[in-house]
Amino acid sequence: MRNDIVDLRAFYATMLGKLAERSIAMGISSVWANLSRERLVGLGYALPWLERFGTDADRVFAFMPAQQGSVPWPAGKPCTTALVFEEELPLHDSSVDRILLVHALEHAENPREMLVEMWRVLAPGGRLVLVVPNRRGVWARMEHTPFGTGRPFSKGQLSSLLRDANFTPGPWSDALHFPPMERRFMMRLYSLLERTGRRFWPVFAGVLVVEAQKRVYQGLPVTQRASRRVFVPVLSPQGAGAARLRRDKGRDISEF
Repeated sequence: MRNDIVDLRAFYATMLGKLAERSIAMGISSVWANLSRERLVGLGYALPWLERFGTDADRVFAFMPAQQGSVPWPAGKPCTTALVFEEELPLHDSSVDRILLVHALEHAENPREMLVEMWRVLAPGGRLVLVVPNRRGVWARMEHTPFGTGRPFSKGQLSSLLRDANFTPGPWSDALHFPPMERRFMMRLYSLLERTGRRFWPVFAGVLVVEAQKRVYQGLPVTQRASRRVFVPVLSPQGAGAARLRRDKGRDISEF
């Protein structure tokens, strides 16, 4: 099951969501390398962290899966969000410098094909930053947070998947060491629990964070792939027009 945009926005508006956002931002910052005038794309639901890490970027785009839904962003400025199909991004080859994936890979129908598409649109030496639920973590077992849905990964599984898609895993980090409890006394201990967990039980972190670099010395085989989905606009005509179209098609076939 994939969380839709309403559920994601509602979660990150709560106190637990704000603490989770802060913890993940700390994990991302430890692997985030400074790139001058980079072209940055966030895929999934990466808005809270695009606002933090995209301030110095030349261009920032927020791509959101069609099944998830999207919201306009940023506020008060020209919209840079778009609904996309994760395996067929509307970008040219080697057109962006860095991609940030949050709430994306764990919901992909085919994670490898999704990463291959990331490889296609990244420039040579481009960087991919992934945030995925940790298979050993407590957060992956709690369904009241967005990290309790989708497919969690272990460090070994994620590393193997990246190498299979022609990425070289680089620095690793983790986040969400405090328990996903909404009681106030637990939230007051957030800083203490996060620091303690980062030091003593990182293997049980809620999410894994890794930066991977695009390999350019090994090519990918060219394959023809037909899209498995057809997007239908919500406001497409229905009812009488559709019924008349079906009758016309039936008449054409019978006349033939």
